[in-house]
Amino acid sequence: MKAVIQRVSKASVSVNGEIISSIGNGLCVLIGIKTDDILADSEYIADKILNLKIFDNDTGKRWAASVMDKDYEILCISQFTLYHIIKGKKLDFHKAMPAALAEPFYKNFLLELGRKYKPELIKDGQFGAMMQVSIENNGPVTLEIESPTKDDITSVPI
Repeated sequence: MKAVIQRVSKASVSVNGEIISSIGNGLCVLIGIKTDDILADSEYIADKILNLKIFDNDTGKRWAASVMDKDYEILCISQFTLYHIIKGKKLDFHKAMPAALAEPFYKNFLLELGRKYKPELIKDGQFGAMMQVSIENNGPVTLEIESPTKDDITSVPI
């Protein structure tokens, strides 16, 4: 599982010209789900999103507060294109989880964020729709994180 996290002053998602979701200060997160992702991947990414020290704290110290510390919102957008392969001049998305499996996985991920934080502060786009995403990147700050592969987990010394 992969997340592209952007610290934002505001962000919104539109479908067919209508805003369906918007936030103020917080994080806009693009979520990619690959074919072999499991619940542990979802939990790992949710924990990172919620706890990364990406904001200034109340005394102005940089990189000292998380989205939860600041009580900010999170706008998540499912984006299968994060798991692409470029073959010559063509894109291949076979590493991305098929939509029929990805949609319930993604919805469970949103629930996981809500269980660990405040569900009313978790917003999302519309799964599978053509969306227009507007962001005001604050910083700019953009981070990419990916859940560890199964090989990474088994190769870690105990």
